[in-house]
Amino acid sequence: MKRNKKLKGSALQNRSKDIRMRSIAIGIGVVLMITGAIGILHNMRSSGEWSVSDEGVLSYDLPEKADYSITEAKMTENGNALKYLTFTSEHSIIQGLMRLPLSDKKVPGIVVLPGAGTAKEEQQGLASDLADMGYATITIDQRNQGVVNPETDLQLFEEGKGPFEYSMVYDALMAAEVLRDQKEVDPENIAMLGISNGGRFAIIATALDPRIKGVIGISTSGYQTGAIDKNRINENAYKFYRSIDPDNYIATISPRKVVLIHAINDTIVPYSMAEVTFELAKAPKAMYTVNGSIHGYSPSAKGELEKELAIIFDQWPE
Repeated sequence: MKRNKKLKGSALQNRSKDIRMRSIAIGIGVVLMITGAIGILHNMRSSGEWSVSDEGVLSYDLPEKADYSITEAKMTENGNALKYLTFTSEHSIIQGLMRLPLSDKKVPGIVVLPGAGTAKEEQQGLASDLADMGYATITIDQRNQGVVNPETDLQLFEEGKGPFEYSMVYDALMAAEVLRDQKEVDPENIAMLGISNGGRFAIIATALDPRIKGVIGISTSGYQTGAIDKNRINENAYKFYRSIDPDNYIATISPRKVVLIHAINDTIVPYSMAEVTFELAKAPKAMYTVNGSIHGYSPSAKGELEKELAIIFDQWPE
Protein backbone atom coordinates (compact mmCIF):
# COMPACT_ATOMS: atom_id res chain seq x y z
CA MET A 1 0.00 0.00 0.00
CA LYS A 2 1.19 3.53 -0.67
CA ARG A 3 0.11 6.91 0.65
CA ASN A 4 -1.74 8.90 -2.01
CA LYS A 5 0.62 11.71 -3.01
CA LYS A 6 -2.29 14.01 -3.61
CA LEU A 7 -2.00 15.00 0.04
CA LYS A 8 1.15 16.84 -0.95
CA GLY A 9 -0.47 18.52 -3.87
CA SER A 10 -0.30 17.49 -7.48
CA ALA A 11 -1.31 13.88 -8.13
CA LEU A 12 -4.85 14.64 -9.22
CA GLN A 13 -3.72 17.56 -11.36
CA ASN A 14 -1.26 15.31 -13.15
CA ARG A 15 -3.95 12.88 -14.22
CA SER A 16 -5.17 13.32 -17.74
CA LYS A 17 -8.25 15.35 -18.61
CA ASP A 18 -9.52 12.20 -20.30
CA ILE A 19 -9.72 10.31 -16.99
CA ARG A 20 -11.50 13.21 -15.32
CA MET A 21 -14.11 13.49 -18.07
CA ARG A 22 -14.66 9.73 -18.07
CA SER A 23 -15.25 9.72 -14.31
CA ILE A 24 -17.75 12.56 -14.59
CA ALA A 25 -19.51 10.78 -17.42
CA ILE A 26 -19.68 7.61 -15.32
CA GLY A 27 -21.15 9.54 -12.40
CA ILE A 28 -23.78 11.21 -14.55
CA GLY A 29 -24.56 7.96 -16.30
CA VAL A 30 -25.02 6.12 -13.00
CA VAL A 31 -27.43 8.74 -11.71
CA LEU A 32 -29.46 9.00 -14.90
CA MET A 33 -29.54 5.23 -15.35
CA ILE A 34 -30.71 4.35 -11.86
CA THR A 35 -33.22 7.11 -11.34
CA GLY A 36 -35.55 6.40 -14.24
CA ALA A 37 -38.45 8.69 -15.01
CA ILE A 38 -38.33 12.20 -13.60
CA GLY A 39 -41.40 13.80 -12.07
CA ILE A 40 -42.29 16.96 -10.21
CA LEU A 41 -41.18 16.30 -6.65
CA HIS A 42 -42.02 17.77 -3.28
CA ASN A 43 -39.09 18.60 -1.00
CA MET A 44 -40.56 18.03 2.45
CA ARG A 45 -42.29 15.13 4.15
CA SER A 46 -45.61 15.97 5.77
CA SER A 47 -44.35 14.98 9.23
CA GLY A 48 -41.60 17.61 9.02
CA GLU A 49 -38.89 15.24 10.27
CA TRP A 50 -36.69 15.94 7.26
CA SER A 51 -36.38 18.59 4.61
CA VAL A 52 -34.29 19.28 1.51
CA SER A 53 -32.89 22.73 0.78
CA ASP A 54 -32.81 24.50 -2.57
CA GLU A 55 -29.20 23.30 -2.86
CA GLY A 56 -30.26 19.68 -2.40
CA VAL A 57 -29.00 19.31 1.18
CA LEU A 58 -30.91 16.95 3.46
CA SER A 59 -31.73 18.07 7.01
CA TYR A 60 -32.84 15.74 9.79
CA ASP A 61 -34.00 16.18 13.36
CA LEU A 62 -31.23 14.38 15.21
CA PRO A 63 -32.26 11.53 17.52
CA GLU A 64 -32.19 12.30 21.23
CA LYS A 65 -32.40 8.83 22.75
CA ALA A 66 -32.03 5.33 21.39
CA ASP A 67 -34.80 2.78 21.91
CA TYR A 68 -33.03 -0.57 21.78
CA SER A 69 -32.88 -3.99 23.40
CA ILE A 70 -30.11 -6.58 23.69
CA THR A 71 -31.27 -9.93 22.29
CA GLU A 72 -28.10 -11.98 22.91
CA ALA A 73 -24.72 -11.42 24.56
CA LYS A 74 -21.60 -13.58 24.57
CA MET A 75 -17.82 -13.41 24.85
CA THR A 76 -15.30 -14.24 22.13
CA GLU A 77 -12.11 -16.21 22.70
CA ASN A 78 -10.02 -13.02 22.68
CA GLY A 79 -12.19 -11.30 25.29
CA ASN A 80 -14.46 -9.17 23.08
CA ALA A 81 -18.07 -8.86 24.18
CA LEU A 82 -20.57 -9.46 21.38
CA LYS A 83 -24.09 -8.13 21.76
CA TYR A 84 -26.86 -8.76 19.27
CA LEU A 85 -29.48 -6.05 19.50
CA THR A 86 -32.40 -4.37 17.83
CA PHE A 87 -33.23 -0.68 17.81
CA THR A 88 -36.07 1.44 16.54
CA SER A 89 -35.37 3.84 13.70
CA GLU A 90 -37.90 5.63 11.51
CA HIS A 91 -40.68 3.32 12.75
CA SER A 92 -38.67 0.25 11.73
CA ILE A 93 -36.68 -2.34 13.69
CA ILE A 94 -32.98 -2.46 12.75
CA GLN A 95 -30.73 -5.40 13.64
CA GLY A 96 -27.27 -4.64 14.98
CA LEU A 97 -24.18 -6.44 16.27
CA MET A 98 -22.03 -4.64 18.82
CA ARG A 99 -18.44 -5.62 19.58
CA LEU A 100 -16.81 -4.24 22.73
CA PRO A 101 -13.10 -4.73 23.44
CA LEU A 102 -11.85 -5.69 26.88
CA SER A 103 -10.87 -2.42 28.57
CA ASP A 104 -10.83 -0.83 32.02
CA LYS A 105 -11.83 2.58 30.63
CA LYS A 106 -14.35 4.02 28.21
CA VAL A 107 -13.35 3.50 24.58
CA PRO A 108 -14.22 5.36 21.35
CA GLY A 109 -16.99 3.88 19.23
CA ILE A 110 -17.40 3.39 15.48
CA VAL A 111 -20.59 2.87 13.48
CA VAL A 112 -19.83 0.35 10.72
CA LEU A 113 -22.10 0.46 7.66
CA PRO A 114 -21.68 -2.54 5.32
CA GLY A 115 -21.92 -2.38 1.56
CA ALA A 116 -24.88 -3.56 -0.49
CA GLY A 117 -25.79 -7.20 0.01
CA THR A 118 -23.54 -7.59 3.05
CA ALA A 119 -24.84 -8.68 6.45
CA LYS A 120 -23.48 -7.42 9.76
CA GLU A 121 -21.91 -10.80 10.51
CA GLU A 122 -19.85 -10.59 7.32
CA GLN A 123 -18.09 -7.43 8.57
CA GLN A 124 -16.87 -8.94 11.84
CA GLY A 125 -13.34 -9.40 10.49
CA LEU A 126 -13.14 -5.62 10.25
CA ALA A 127 -14.89 -5.21 13.61
CA SER A 128 -12.38 -7.61 15.19
CA ASP A 129 -9.48 -5.58 13.78
CA LEU A 130 -11.06 -2.43 15.21
CA ALA A 131 -11.46 -4.13 18.60
CA ASP A 132 -7.75 -5.01 18.49
CA MET A 133 -7.12 -1.29 18.13
CA GLY A 134 -9.26 -0.62 21.21
CA TYR A 135 -12.51 0.53 19.57
CA ALA A 136 -16.10 -0.49 20.14
CA THR A 137 -18.25 -1.01 17.05
CA ILE A 138 -21.86 -1.36 16.10
CA THR A 139 -22.45 -2.95 12.69
CA ILE A 140 -25.99 -2.86 11.37
CA ASP A 141 -28.04 -4.75 8.85
CA GLN A 142 -29.00 -1.96 6.49
CA ARG A 143 -32.48 -1.74 5.02
CA ASN A 144 -32.77 -3.82 1.86
CA GLN A 145 -29.29 -5.12 2.77
CA GLY A 146 -27.88 -1.78 1.64
CA VAL A 147 -29.31 -2.00 -1.87
CA VAL A 148 -30.93 1.22 -3.10
CA ASN A 149 -33.81 1.61 -5.52
CA PRO A 150 -33.84 5.25 -6.63
CA GLU A 151 -36.97 4.83 -8.75
CA THR A 152 -38.92 3.76 -5.67
CA ASP A 153 -37.32 6.53 -3.63
CA LEU A 154 -38.28 9.11 -6.23
CA GLN A 155 -41.86 7.93 -6.09
CA LEU A 156 -41.89 8.11 -2.28
CA PHE A 157 -40.34 11.58 -2.44
CA GLU A 158 -43.01 12.68 -4.89
CA GLU A 159 -45.70 11.45 -2.52
CA GLY A 160 -44.16 13.34 0.40
CA LYS A 161 -43.06 10.11 2.09
CA GLY A 162 -39.60 9.19 3.32
CA PRO A 163 -37.21 7.70 0.73
CA PHE A 164 -35.41 4.58 1.94
CA GLU A 165 -32.05 6.25 1.37
CA TYR A 166 -32.98 9.01 3.80
CA SER A 167 -34.05 6.39 6.34
CA MET A 168 -30.73 4.57 5.91
CA VAL A 169 -28.89 7.78 6.77
CA TYR A 170 -31.10 8.14 9.84
CA ASP A 171 -30.37 4.52 10.81
CA ALA A 172 -26.67 5.42 10.93
CA LEU A 173 -27.43 8.40 13.17
CA MET A 174 -29.53 6.22 15.48
CA ALA A 175 -26.83 3.53 15.60
CA ALA A 176 -24.46 6.22 16.89
CA GLU A 177 -26.98 6.97 19.65
CA VAL A 178 -27.02 3.29 20.62
CA LEU A 179 -23.22 3.35 20.93
CA ARG A 180 -23.30 6.55 22.99
CA ASP A 181 -25.62 4.85 25.47
CA GLN A 182 -23.15 2.04 26.29
CA LYS A 183 -21.36 2.38 29.62
CA GLU A 184 -18.16 1.04 27.99
CA VAL A 185 -18.15 3.73 25.26
CA ASP A 186 -16.99 7.35 25.38
CA PRO A 187 -20.07 9.21 24.06
CA GLU A 188 -17.92 12.14 22.92
CA ASN A 189 -15.80 9.95 20.65
CA ILE A 190 -17.95 8.40 17.93
CA ALA A 191 -16.91 8.04 14.26
CA MET A 192 -18.51 6.64 11.10
CA LEU A 193 -17.01 4.00 8.82
CA GLY A 194 -18.76 2.79 5.70
CA ILE A 195 -17.95 0.43 2.86
CA SER A 196 -19.15 1.00 -0.71
CA ASN A 197 -22.82 2.08 -0.44
CA GLY A 198 -22.38 2.19 3.31
CA GLY A 199 -19.62 4.73 2.82
CA ARG A 200 -22.06 7.05 1.05
CA PHE A 201 -24.48 6.93 3.98
CA ALA A 202 -21.58 7.36 6.43
CA ILE A 203 -20.41 10.56 4.71
CA ILE A 204 -23.91 12.08 4.66
CA ALA A 205 -24.61 11.08 8.29
CA THR A 206 -21.31 12.59 9.44
CA ALA A 207 -22.13 15.85 7.65
CA LEU A 208 -25.55 15.98 9.33
CA ASP A 209 -24.38 15.26 12.91
CA PRO A 210 -21.64 17.63 14.13
CA ARG A 211 -21.01 15.35 17.12
CA ILE A 212 -19.47 12.68 14.86
CA LYS A 213 -15.68 13.03 15.09
CA GLY A 214 -14.85 11.96 11.52
CA VAL A 215 -15.57 9.49 8.75
CA ILE A 216 -13.72 6.74 6.89
CA GLY A 217 -15.04 5.59 3.52
CA ILE A 218 -13.74 2.35 2.01
CA SER A 219 -14.30 1.60 -1.69
CA THR A 220 -16.81 4.43 -1.97
CA SER A 221 -17.43 7.67 -3.84
CA GLY A 222 -20.10 10.21 -4.65
CA TYR A 223 -22.20 10.27 -7.80
CA GLN A 224 -20.84 13.57 -9.21
CA THR A 225 -24.35 14.99 -9.61
CA GLY A 226 -22.90 18.48 -9.48
CA ALA A 227 -21.76 17.97 -13.07
CA ILE A 228 -25.31 17.39 -14.35
CA ASP A 229 -26.73 20.17 -16.51
CA LYS A 230 -29.70 21.57 -14.56
CA ASN A 231 -31.40 22.48 -17.83
CA ARG A 232 -31.69 18.79 -18.74
CA ILE A 233 -33.86 17.76 -15.79
CA ASN A 234 -36.64 18.99 -13.55
CA GLU A 235 -35.42 21.37 -10.83
CA ASN A 236 -36.92 19.38 -7.97
CA ALA A 237 -35.56 16.12 -9.35
CA TYR A 238 -32.11 17.71 -9.42
CA LYS A 239 -32.51 18.58 -5.73
CA PHE A 240 -33.33 14.96 -4.98
CA TYR A 241 -30.27 13.68 -6.85
CA ARG A 242 -28.06 16.09 -4.96
CA SER A 243 -29.63 15.13 -1.64
CA ILE A 244 -28.45 11.52 -1.95
CA ASP A 245 -24.99 12.38 -3.29
CA PRO A 246 -22.10 12.39 -0.76
CA ASP A 247 -20.29 14.84 -3.05
CA ASN A 248 -22.84 17.46 -1.98
CA TYR A 249 -21.97 17.05 1.72
CA ILE A 250 -18.34 16.08 2.07
CA ALA A 251 -16.92 19.63 2.15
CA THR A 252 -19.08 20.49 5.18
CA ILE A 253 -17.46 17.82 7.37
CA SER A 254 -14.33 19.96 7.93
CA PRO A 255 -12.71 20.59 10.42
CA ARG A 256 -13.46 16.95 11.23
CA LYS A 257 -11.41 14.47 9.24
CA VAL A 258 -12.36 12.61 6.05
CA VAL A 259 -10.41 9.47 5.09
CA LEU A 260 -10.87 7.45 1.91
CA ILE A 261 -9.31 4.03 1.23
CA HIS A 262 -9.66 2.68 -2.29
CA ALA A 263 -8.18 -0.01 -4.52
CA ILE A 264 -6.50 1.38 -7.63
CA ASN A 265 -8.26 -1.16 -9.89
CA ASP A 266 -11.63 -1.35 -8.13
CA THR A 267 -14.05 -2.59 -10.81
CA ILE A 268 -17.24 -1.67 -8.91
CA VAL A 269 -16.57 1.93 -7.85
CA PRO A 270 -13.89 3.39 -10.14
CA TYR A 271 -10.86 4.85 -8.41
CA SER A 272 -11.22 8.02 -10.49
CA MET A 273 -14.64 8.68 -8.95
CA ALA A 274 -13.19 8.35 -5.44
CA GLU A 275 -10.50 10.86 -6.42
CA VAL A 276 -13.10 13.42 -7.45
CA THR A 277 -14.98 12.93 -4.18
CA PHE A 278 -11.74 13.29 -2.24
CA GLU A 279 -10.91 16.51 -4.05
CA LEU A 280 -14.24 17.99 -2.90
CA ALA A 281 -13.41 17.31 0.76
CA LYS A 282 -11.70 20.03 2.75
CA ALA A 283 -8.75 19.58 5.10
CA PRO A 284 -8.07 17.67 7.21
CA LYS A 285 -8.31 14.72 4.85
CA ALA A 286 -6.32 11.72 3.68
CA MET A 287 -6.62 9.17 0.90
CA TYR A 288 -4.87 5.82 0.69
CA THR A 289 -4.43 3.65 -2.38
CA VAL A 290 -4.69 -0.13 -2.13
CA ASN A 291 -2.96 -2.14 -4.84
CA GLY A 292 -5.15 -4.57 -6.75
CA SER A 293 -8.87 -4.71 -7.49
CA ILE A 294 -10.38 -5.56 -4.10
CA HIS A 295 -13.73 -3.93 -3.35
CA GLY A 296 -14.20 -3.60 0.39
CA TYR A 297 -11.96 -3.77 3.44
CA SER A 298 -8.50 -5.27 2.98
CA PRO A 299 -6.51 -6.29 6.10
CA SER A 300 -3.50 -4.77 4.32
CA ALA A 301 -5.04 -1.39 5.16
CA LYS A 302 -5.09 -2.10 8.89
CA GLY A 303 -2.04 0.03 9.65
CA GLU A 304 -3.37 3.08 7.83
CA LEU A 305 -6.80 2.56 9.37
CA GLU A 306 -5.31 2.43 12.86
CA LYS A 307 -3.29 5.58 12.28
CA GLU A 308 -6.19 7.60 10.91
CA LEU A 309 -8.62 6.54 13.63
CA ALA A 310 -6.08 7.60 16.26
CA ILE A 311 -5.93 11.02 14.56
CA ILE A 312 -9.72 11.26 14.36
CA PHE A 313 -10.00 10.50 18.07
CA ASP A 314 -7.07 12.79 19.00
CA GLN A 315 -4.99 9.85 20.18
CA TRP A 316 -2.16 10.10 17.65
CA PRO A 317 1.17 10.99 19.34
CA GLU A 318 2.57 14.41 18.49
